[in-house]
Amino acid sequence: MSVVRLLLRHDDRVFCVPRHEDGRLDLPHRIVGADDPCGEIAIADLAEQVTGCRAPLTFTGAVRNVVDSPHADYPWPMPHAHFGVWASEASPVVEGSWVGVGEGSVLRERHWFPLRG
Repeated sequence: MSVVRLLLRHDDRVFCVPRHEDGRLDLPHRIVGADDPCGEIAIADLAEQVTGCRAPLTFTGAVRNVVDSPHADYPWPMPHAHFGVWASEASPVVEGSWVGVGEGSVLRERHWFPLRG
């Protein structure tokens, strides 16, 4: 697992925070370290940071990037990089925004969008 994402839902909205790279809204995420190949430590820590508790998490699925010939600045493993999504029923305790995931959502082009449930 290269990156884990936390999916918090409220009706037809998901909780998002600004991405560090470009400021666009996205699910809370964390890069996974080499000592955590499945991302279980990273997602538990991320969920606790975002929700303030160790609530149960449900693995929703993963997106796999397949890149045989990456650009020089490609940061993920090759040829496969996995980006996992876990859902929680907990509520966020950090600043963020609830963003709609219905038709026409600004999030529809995110790789994880089909996994939103």
